[in-house]
Amino acid sequence: MKIRGCIGPLLAAGALAGCLVGCGGGGSAAHTVTIKGSDTMVILGQRWAETYMKAHPGERIQVTGGGSGTGIAALINGGTDICEASRPMKEKEKEMVRKRHDREVVEIPVALDGIAIYVPESSTVGELTLAQLKGIYTGKIGNWREVGGPDRRIVVYSRENNSGTYVFFKEHVLDNEDFGREVQTLPGTAAVVNAVSKDPASIGYGGIAYASGIRPVAVKTDDATEGVLPSVATVELRTYPLSRHLFFYTVGTPQGATKRFIDWVLTPDGQKICEEVGFYPLVWK
Repeated sequence: MKIRGCIGPLLAAGALAGCLVGCGGGGSAAHTVTIKGSDTMVILGQRWAETYMKAHPGERIQVTGGGSGTGIAALINGGTDICEASRPMKEKEKEMVRKRHDREVVEIPVALDGIAIYVPESSTVGELTLAQLKGIYTGKIGNWREVGGPDRRIVVYSRENNSGTYVFFKEHVLDNEDFGREVQTLPGTAAVVNAVSKDPASIGYGGIAYASGIRPVAVKTDDATEGVLPSVATVELRTYPLSRHLFFYTVGTPQGATKRFIDWVLTPDGQKICEEVGFYPLVWK
């Protein structure tokens, strides 16, 4: 097996917010490794924690969500051991860590994901270009007939602005333009999926792991290219236009229980869990 995205020999080898995933077994009390951040990743983080603690009864892992921005703020303020983020940390955020802790941020890619474009299962729209998505989300396209659908106003759903998925979408689809006034923001990917599944005129976006009860559309880079759906192959090969890495961040080089957990996440046993919950591993044969 090979591992992509490791940080050298050290690391080679939706959950309910605030809940403690499992508990440690016998012996003296263990340090609880806290993980906070991306709502996209919270399902994955919970499964990692549950599986790891079953195999290592003396370890304790606590996983909470709140969004990538919330996790990054907690990392800066010393409120979490690991930040889960669905976007890269910004340089100004890393500088805040340096000033507060006098240590560098360590970035650890832990999985791959594709941001899916959600439409209701009844939708007749099968594919959209990046330009069309930009038009829909900036408010320049307001009717489905403009993109090959029925004559119906588009109801547009988005993640909230503390979400790493929101930031990625704004940068890679909107080219950092503002979202349109009619875009409705919802607190979490599950809420977006739920809203889209109930509204036949709607569209939303989020991690592919949440794509249940809705249908992802194929995404085209431009009019001349073929539409591509998110899958293991298209995300790993980056042929899906909205592919991305998912990250762990720590303050300084991970040590002790934190290091042991991250080391395990990057093993084949840890990476196979990615596919079990709808993400894509960094490990391949």
